[in-house]
Amino acid sequence: MKKLPALLLSILTSGLCAQQIEGRLADSEGGPLALAAVTLLQQADSSLVKATVSRDDGSFLLPGIPVGSYLLRSRILGFAPLEVPLDTDGRDLNLGTLVLEEQAQGLDQVTVTAEKPLVQVMADKTVFNVAGTLNAVGSSALELLRKAPGVVIANDGGVILEGKSGVQYYVNGKPSPLSGTDLTAYLESLQASDIESLELITQPSARYDAAGNAGIINIVLKKDKSLGTNGSVSTGVSVGHYKNYNGSVTFNSRGKSGNLYGSYSNRFGKSYNFLNLLRLQDGIRYDARTRSSFDQNANNMKLGYDYQAADRHSLGLLFTGSFNNTFGNNDSRTPIYPDGAMAFDSVLVAESRTANRSQNLNANLNYRYADTLGNSFSADLDYGRYNSDRNALQPNVYLDGSETSVLSERTTFQITPIDIDIYSGRMDLELPLGKGTLGTGLKAARVKTGNQFDFYNQTGGTLELDPGQSNRFAYTEEVYAAYLSVGRKWESWSLQAGLRLEQTRSDGLLTALADHPLEQVKRRYTNAFPSGGITWQASAKQQWALTYSRRIQRPSYSSLNPFRYQIDELSYRQGNPFLQPQYADNLKLSHTYNYRLTTSVSYGYTSDFFAQVTVADGASRNFITTRNVADVETWNLGVSWPQRVLPWWNMYLSLNAYNSSYRANSPEFQPVSRATLSGYLQHTLELPGQLRMEISGWFSTPSVWGGTYLAQSLGSLNLAFQRKFAGDRLTARLALNDLLYTVPWRGTTRFGTLSIDGSGGSDSRQAAFSLTYDFGRNEIKKARKRETGTEEERKRIGD
Repeated sequence: MKKLPALLLSILTSGLCAQQIEGRLADSEGGPLALAAVTLLQQADSSLVKATVSRDDGSFLLPGIPVGSYLLRSRILGFAPLEVPLDTDGRDLNLGTLVLEEQAQGLDQVTVTAEKPLVQVMADKTVFNVAGTLNAVGSSALELLRKAPGVVIANDGGVILEGKSGVQYYVNGKPSPLSGTDLTAYLESLQASDIESLELITQPSARYDAAGNAGIINIVLKKDKSLGTNGSVSTGVSVGHYKNYNGSVTFNSRGKSGNLYGSYSNRFGKSYNFLNLLRLQDGIRYDARTRSSFDQNANNMKLGYDYQAADRHSLGLLFTGSFNNTFGNNDSRTPIYPDGAMAFDSVLVAESRTANRSQNLNANLNYRYADTLGNSFSADLDYGRYNSDRNALQPNVYLDGSETSVLSERTTFQITPIDIDIYSGRMDLELPLGKGTLGTGLKAARVKTGNQFDFYNQTGGTLELDPGQSNRFAYTEEVYAAYLSVGRKWESWSLQAGLRLEQTRSDGLLTALADHPLEQVKRRYTNAFPSGGITWQASAKQQWALTYSRRIQRPSYSSLNPFRYQIDELSYRQGNPFLQPQYADNLKLSHTYNYRLTTSVSYGYTSDFFAQVTVADGASRNFITTRNVADVETWNLGVSWPQRVLPWWNMYLSLNAYNSSYRANSPEFQPVSRATLSGYLQHTLELPGQLRMEISGWFSTPSVWGGTYLAQSLGSLNLAFQRKFAGDRLTARLALNDLLYTVPWRGTTRFGTLSIDGSGGSDSRQAAFSLTYDFGRNEIKKARKRETGTEEERKRIGD
C-alpha cells in the first residue's frame, strides 16, 4: 500500500517525457515551505509551461519537461519571490534546496499563479474559487452557493452565512438589483460555469455599503485576462425529473491599450418542486400539498470595453442584461378536517397557471486613476432598469369529503407588473498618509419603484376587475453616504479603521382603486456604521485577526407594499409598510496557521430582526407577511482546512458550529434557540489517463431558518469527473448531484395560534454533462482591477 502513490504518479507521468525537474523550498532556517506556487516559464516570452504547488515537506516535482531554456519562479506570501534561470538537456534535474527570504509584512492574500486553490482565506474575506471545482458543471449559482464554506441555503432560498441571515448580494463588485423570488430566479438562471469565484465578505470595511447583517456574497463572473483574441464555447445538459439545457459563448480581445470582452449564456428547460404544508388553525387542519413545474428560458449577456488612456488612467464601459421567461403550473390539493378526525370535511383544489417575463438591464461608466505613489481615484455612474410582467390564473374548487360533488368554486386572475429605476454615483479617493493610507468617498443613490396590482374575478368566462382588491404602490428611496477610513502597517501588525455615514429618505404611497383613504409612509433617518480590524503576523506561519463592523438590513421594496397577493383561496401574501430596518453588530477573531488551517470565533447581535411569518386571518384564512419579531444573538466557530494529502490527492474541509438565540419582541413570536453544525468536504483526485475526479458533500444538522422554521438535517453527496482532449482545449465534464436525495427539507413553525408542519424539495438529484472548447491565444497578461460603483438598494427588489 505504501508504494501505491508512487505507482499512480508513475502511471500519470509515463510516456510524456523522461525529463523532470524537482527540488525543495525552505525558509532561512531550513524549515519546509508548503503550498508555495512553483511555475516554469519560457525564458523567451514568459509563457507558462508547467505549474505545481510544493508539498508538506517543501518538495516539488515538474514532470514531462522538454529540452529548452526556462525560468523557474516560486512565490509564497511572507517571502520574497524566487526566480532561477534553467537550461535543460533532456536529463532529470534536481535543484536541491532553494531558500526563500522572509518579508516583514502582514498577510493580505494567498495567490497561486497557475492554478488557484479551491478556497483562499484572507483577513477580510473567504474566496471560493468556483472555476476550480468540477461539481460546477450543470449547476446554477444558487446550487453552487450550497457548497461554499459557511453557507446554508434555507427552504425559501434565503442564505445563512456563519449562522446569520441577511446577506447582501453583489455581482462583480456591484450590489444585485434583486431580492426575494426575483433574486432566486436570477441565481437559478445564472450558470456556475460563468462564475470565476464567490467572495464571502463577513466583515466589510467602511468602503462598502452598510447593508447586509451577515455581510456580503460577491459573485465574480469570469473575465479573460489573455492577450490577443480568444474565448470559449460550451454546451451541456442536466437530467433530473426533467431535462435542462445550457450553453454559453465568451470572447475577449485584448490589445496594449484596450480590451473588448463579452459573453452570452442561456439555460432552458423544465424544473420540478413540491411543497407540503400541514396547517393547524382554530382546531382545523389544512393539509396543502402542491406539485409545481416551471418551464424556464433564461438568458444572460455582458459586453464591456476597458481603455487604458495612459499608464495611470483607465476608462471602462460595461453593459449587462438578464432576460427570464418562466411559465409555471402549480397543482395544489388541500384536504380540510377537524383536528383528530379520520375523514375529510372538504377538499380545496387549486390549479394555478403563472407567467413571469422579467428583464434586468444595467449600465456602468467607470474612470480610475492610480500612480506608483499610492494615490488613486475612481468614479462610477450607474443606471439600472428592472421590470417584470406577471400574471396568475387561479381556479379554486371546493369538493365534498368524498370528492364527488362541487360545493363552490371561484376563479381569479391577477396582473402584477413591477417597474424599478435605479440611479447611482460614487467617488472613491485613496492617498498615502505617513506610513499608512487614507481613504474617503461619497455615494448617492435614488430608487423609484412602481407596483401595479389588478385583481379580477372570472364569471362565466368574463373577467371583472375587483377594485376593492386592486391598487397602485409607488415607492421612492434615496440614500446618501460618506465614509472615511485609515490603514497603517508595522513590521508584523496592520490596522484598519473606518466610519461610514448613511442618510436614508423614503416615501411609500398606496393608492386603492376603490374608495379607501391613501396610505403614505415617509421616513428620514441617519446612521453611523463603524468598522475596523487589526491583524498580527505572529510568525511566517501564524496570523491573527480581530475585526468588527456594524451593519443594516433595509426591507425589500415588495415587503413594504400592503396589497394582498392571493396564493390560493385560503392563503395570500401581504406587505408591511411599517416594517423597520434591522441592525447588526459583528465581532470576529480568526487565526490562520501555515496559510491553510484557519479557525475563527465570531459573535453577532441583531436588533429588530424581521422575519417572514404566517399569520391567521379569521377562522380559516392565513397570510404571509414580514414583521420585526425578535433580537438575535449568534455565536459561530468556523474551521477551514485545505490539505494536499498526496501529490495526486487534494482535500478541503469547512466546518461551522453556531448557536442562534431569538429573543421575542413580539407577543406572537415563539422564542427559539438552537445549535447547528454545518460543513463541506471535497476530495480532488488526479487519476491515470489524465482523468480528474471530485467527491464532495455538504450537510447541516437541525437549524433555524429565517427565525421561524425549526428545520431538520439535510445535505448532499456529489460526484464529478473531468477529462481534457485536443491539447487541453476541449474539456468534458460529468457531474452526479445529490446522489442520496437528501436535499429535501422538513421543518415546523408557529406564530401566535397558528402552527405549520412543512416539507419540500426539488429535482436536486441530477446528472449533468457538458463540453467546453477554448479557442484563441493563451498568453497571460494582467487585467486591470475594476470595481464598479452602485448602491446597496439595488438588491432589494422584492417578490
